[in-house]
Amino acid sequence: MNKIGQSERSTQNRVISLFREELGYRYLGDWTDRGGNSNIEEDLLTAYLSRRGYSPAQIGGATHKLRTEANNHNRTLYGNNHAVYHLLRYGVPVKIEADKATETVCLIDWNLPEHNDFAVAEEVTLKGSYERRPDLVLYVNGIAIGVLELKNSRVSIGEGIRQNLSNQQPEFNAWFFSTVQFIFAGNDSEGLQYGSIGTEEKYFLTWKEDEQDNSRYKLDKYLLKLCAKPRIIELMHDFVLFDGGKKKLPRVHQYFGIKAAQQHVQQRKGGIIWHTQGSGKSIVMVLLAKWILENNPHARVAIVTDRDELDKQIKNVFTDTGEAIYRTSSARDLMARLGQATPRLLCSLVHKFGRKGVDDFDQFIKDLGETGATVPLNSAASMPSPGVPCWSWR
Repeated sequence: MNKIGQSERSTQNRVISLFREELGYRYLGDWTDRGGNSNIEEDLLTAYLSRRGYSPAQIGGATHKLRTEANNHNRTLYGNNHAVYHLLRYGVPVKIEADKATETVCLIDWNLPEHNDFAVAEEVTLKGSYERRPDLVLYVNGIAIGVLELKNSRVSIGEGIRQNLSNQQPEFNAWFFSTVQFIFAGNDSEGLQYGSIGTEEKYFLTWKEDEQDNSRYKLDKYLLKLCAKPRIIELMHDFVLFDGGKKKLPRVHQYFGIKAAQQHVQQRKGGIIWHTQGSGKSIVMVLLAKWILENNPHARVAIVTDRDELDKQIKNVFTDTGEAIYRTSSARDLMARLGQATPRLLCSLVHKFGRKGVDDFDQFIKDLGETGATVPLNSAASMPSPGVPCWSWR
C-alpha cells in the first residue's frame, strides 16, 4: 500500500495512470493552457461519428442539434442537461433533405461500450465570468460526461463536492455541465463520492462494493468499479432519472437490486425486494419498470398497492419522471384495461383483485368484468397466472 498523505498532484498522477492503464481511457493531456475547452469537443465527436459511417451532413446536423440543446439560454442547467441526455440516450433526429426520411444519429453505442471513444483530460480550464479548472474530465466520444475533483488525504471530500457545486453556478461555468452525467469527488483516505448536476452535498452517495478488498486505496477501487467502460455506459443508459426538477443516480443497493431483478425477469421469475424506510423503493420501481417495458415490447407492468394514498403517490412518482402511467378507477376499469394492449404501465389498489370465498375464479373474473364491483382482497383469488412474474416491495 502506498503511503497515505501524498500530495494532491501525486494522487492525480496515479489516478490518471489508473484511467489510462487499467480502464483503457485515452489520455488527452493537460489542458491548462489549451484554448476553447468545451463540453462538446467537436473534433473528437466528428472523428467518432465518421468511424461509425455517418456522412458529413449527418454529423453536422447532429452536432448542431446537440450544441443547440446544450447551450439553450432560455432553460436552466437542469433543463439543458435533460434535453442533452435525451439526445445521448435516444440519438439525434437529423433530416438532411426535405424529400428524405429523418434519420437517427447515435452519439453513443450503448450496446457495445468498447466501440466508444473513452478519454480523460486533466486541468481543463473553463472560461467564463470566473475561470475554473476541474482536476479531471471524462469524455465519451468527445462529450464531457464526468467531472472529478481530487483532494489530498488531509482535505475532506466535502471540499471537492462544494467546488463542483460552485462550478455549476451560472456566474461560474454552468454551461459546461449541460452534458455531464456524473460528478465525482475523492481522496485517498475517504474514498469516492458521486452525484449528478444539482445534487446537494448531503445527498452525494458512496459506492460500496467488495468491501473486504483492502488491497488498494478506496478511491482507486471505486473509480475502477464506477468508471469501467461497461459499468459507466450501463449507469448512463439504465440508471439515470430526471424526477420533477432533480436528477438522480442510483445508490449501490438500488443498482444491484435492479440488476438481480432484471435477471429474474429475463427468466420469467418473480421475487421480493426488501427495503428499509427511506431506502428509495420508488426509484427502484421506476427504473425497473422502465427497463422491463423497454426491453420487452410485449411486456406490461401493473403496480399494485394496498392504500389509496400510496396508489396516488406511485402515480405521481412515475408522472414526475416522465413515465405515463394509468391509475385504474374501479374493478371494471381494471379488467377493461388489462384486456387491451394499452396502457402498458398502470397502477391499481389490490382491493380490486378478488374476494373471499371464491371457488370458480374464472367465473368470478367474468362476473367482475360485467359488474365492475370493487371487492376485498383474497390472496388465493388474486395470484397471477403461471409464467407472469410478480414482484413485491417490502
